Amino acid sequence: MTRTVFEKSDVIPLVTEVFRELGYEGASLSKITARTRLSKGSLYYFFPGGKEQMVAEILAHIDQWFINNIFEPLEKNEPRAAIDHMWREVDAYFQSGQRICLLGAFAMDGTRDRFDTVIRQYFMRWIEALSTALVRTGVSKETADQISEETVAGIQGGLVVSRALNDDSFFERTLARLAQRLSTYHYLN
Repeated sequence: MTRTVFEKSDVIPLVTEVFRELGYEGASLSKITARTRLSKGSLYYFFPGGKEQMVAEILAHIDQWFINNIFEPLEKNEPRAAIDHMWREVDAYFQSGQRICLLGAFAMDGTRDRFDTVIRQYFMRWIEALSTALVRTGVSKETADQISEETVAGIQGGLVVSRALNDDSFFERTLARLAQRLSTYHYLN
């Protein structure tokens, strides 16, 4: 039985999970309809550009979530509180390591070439936003850039290894270690 939806905002999370599970190449229209229980007509109504438009809108949706919940708080809010907030939001968003980073997954396969700019900007913005917060705590720009790159890479690596080991606690331990390491920089200043 097909599912009835009236808003694109209801469809995007459903379609996103199919791409998380199957990747770009594996998410055929028939698999998307089967897993979301949406008709092909509904999908084409919301995404007349097909699969490419679906992914473009999914990436824009994810990017907006990160802007609202990670990047802007790091850039604008009190830096120590914003960094603490980042850890909570990252853990919740990635469901303690059970949910992959779709942009990270796309960065590692052929999808990267299709959405190169969006993927690159996402990671660059995260690194820069964290670096900005660290600089505002008194950390030098050079050190803040280095620590921010290592932190974002550590989060992404923690997601991959957590999934590979099928061990959710690995991601939680990784976040705790990264948070502890980061706190030694911004609390010392």
